[in-house]
Amino acid sequence: MIKTLEWTEAGVRFIDQTKLPTEEVYVTCSDYEQVADAIRTMIVRGAPAIGVAAAMGVALGVQNSSARDHAGLRQELDEISKVIAATRPTAVNLFWAIERMQRKFDALQNLSIPEIKQALVEEAQRMYVEDIAANQAMGQHGATLMPASGGVLTHCNAGALATCGYGTALGVIRAAVEAGKKIHVFADETRPFLQGSRLTAWELNKDGIPTTVISDNMAGAMMRQGRIGAVVVGADRIAANGDVANKIGTYTVAVLAKEHGIPFYVAAPWSTVDLATPDGDGIPIEQRAATEVTHFAGKRLTPEGVGVENPAFDVTPNNYIAAIITERGLARAPYQNSLKQLANGRK
Repeated sequence: MIKTLEWTEAGVRFIDQTKLPTEEVYVTCSDYEQVADAIRTMIVRGAPAIGVAAAMGVALGVQNSSARDHAGLRQELDEISKVIAATRPTAVNLFWAIERMQRKFDALQNLSIPEIKQALVEEAQRMYVEDIAANQAMGQHGATLMPASGGVLTHCNAGALATCGYGTALGVIRAAVEAGKKIHVFADETRPFLQGSRLTAWELNKDGIPTTVISDNMAGAMMRQGRIGAVVVGADRIAANGDVANKIGTYTVAVLAKEHGIPFYVAAPWSTVDLATPDGDGIPIEQRAATEVTHFAGKRLTPEGVGVENPAFDVTPNNYIAAIITERGLARAPYQNSLKQLANGRK
């Protein structure tokens, strides 16, 4: 299994996703500010991976603290959390992980400072293990929705590289293949950062799962030709009504899928579900640097002075979504009800 990130004695180790697929390079962050920078610059990316990276960053920052009492350590924890929380606004897993680490700290007031530090490291490591287990459970639920054979389209990268291992959308595909289904993946390039052509194609190729890369504007034509039987994508935040924020271009794919009668599925861990946000209009959308659009490999592609829009995500309204796949089970419309039922432990 690809090790997207891991806790080591030297710090938090990441595979540098900005270098893939041509270079398999690893980066070790020895302090929480370096972890924050790794999240911000997309060395690590994907909502579940960002969440666990944030938890490990908090644990690393607390571990390196010279605070001598609980109050001083809590103050440092707040500052560490603030820095990491400011890295990427859309992925709710980031804030979920930070809040979980804060709650853990507050529950440990009867322990010594060294014991608290160790407990927070163990909590971050626990989240790592939980994420892989959630992805595998999600895969089992979602595999039943995949066609017995034929093409499945995915957008961006919601695989092992976006998680601690196995993947969300790609975990569903992996589980379907493991169950004997003959799936051929069509991977959107996913401009402008090319997570599909660089990352999805790289990891599926490693697994020996047949994959064809297409540019984003080919998806509709492929659907019309009958070459796509289902679409499955990940998510960075799911609102209470089932609206989904995912990588820019996802909304377009969903509209095309509905027009062609193709089921459009979203796979994400429960930590991505944000019941406190009523609908997609309340999801903050990250705006990234214009250079991601204007340049490639350091070379300018557009004229100087031209205007640029670079939202990292868009929102797909719930009426385009056939099912939301989580480790707790499947949610279907009306999502306001089904997500609430999953939250309460009912499938």
